[in-house]
Amino acid sequence: MQIDILTLFPEMIESVFNTSILKKAQEKDKFQYNLINFRDYTENKHNKVDDYPYGGGAGMVLSPQPIFDAVETITKQKETTPRIVLMCPQGERYTQKKAEELAKEEHLIIICGHYEGYDERIREHLISDEISIGDYVLTGGELGAMVVVDSVVRLLPDVLGNEESAPQDSFSTGLLEHPHYTRPADFRGMKVPEVLTSGDHAKIETWRRQQSLKRTYERRKDLLENYSLTEEDKQFLNKMENS
Repeated sequence: MQIDILTLFPEMIESVFNTSILKKAQEKDKFQYNLINFRDYTENKHNKVDDYPYGGGAGMVLSPQPIFDAVETITKQKETTPRIVLMCPQGERYTQKKAEELAKEEHLIIICGHYEGYDERIREHLISDEISIGDYVLTGGELGAMVVVDSVVRLLPDVLGNEESAPQDSFSTGLLEHPHYTRPADFRGMKVPEVLTSGDHAKIETWRRQQSLKRTYERRKDLLENYSLTEEDKQFLNKMENS
């Protein structure tokens, strides 16, 4: 996967991309990235990338020209058609399902904004997706872009050490993930559930399923509204509700 990020502050991103799983993914040739400062594409002598909004109002608006030119330069060099993502608080709420969708792409271009907003022509004529990582406003799109890239890259084949890790993550199954325990089995009197040390894999899977249902019901009940429950799931939830 190729990921190109248009940003005014490439130094914010570089250190994150060269650590942990993202660094290992690059070493395995699973993805490569390019940070493009779209200020380099301005056509005015002061290298301005923003201007006052027509009609007045607070703040400055990112101009279309530098961003359009930067994207056109990138796409001319590639044979594939990229998915062009705009990081924006007005965008679609980012989810694990969206990360899984983007992980199937060969080429992503992510645009990080600043100031009051974007010239609307960028939205209308350039991008394919608008993404928001939450219902709040950040100073710029860089933090959101790093969240998107991290969540997407970890889904690429062979990036994680255990191939079963990503499919079992919270939200990947539609439920929150079950609790985890490790050694020692008894820590200061706090004991690991006996079923996990029983060696009975069928019982362990049943326990994990029920714990996922319980945790989802208690913390994110909304996720169950459109989730396909088995009869066993329904019986467990009914029993839990009535206990």
